[in-house]
Amino acid sequence: MAPVRLTRRGRLLVLGLALVVGALMIALAAPGSGSADPAGPAPVVVVEPGDTLWSVVERHAPSRDPIATIEEIRRLNGMPDYTVHAGQHLTLPH
Repeated sequence: MAPVRLTRRGRLLVLGLALVVGALMIALAAPGSGSADPAGPAPVVVVEPGDTLWSVVERHAPSRDPIATIEEIRRLNGMPDYTVHAGQHLTLPH
């Protein structure tokens, strides 16, 4: 058997096919758009005396993972640590 030799047009076709396959893989791996996110402002709660981030999450988002939700609350509110104070307004994730 003789080795396969590609003409210039054949090499361009193979390159084009590889680019199309690569673009499809990138499109499939990309995260979804935010169009499914709930509309409207994020909920805001006021910290009550004796509250912790954990108790706020248990009261307002009992079905969510508390650790992940606490980290999201910290990120949304620019909190450097886990300390909350009575009267503080916290933005909660949707």
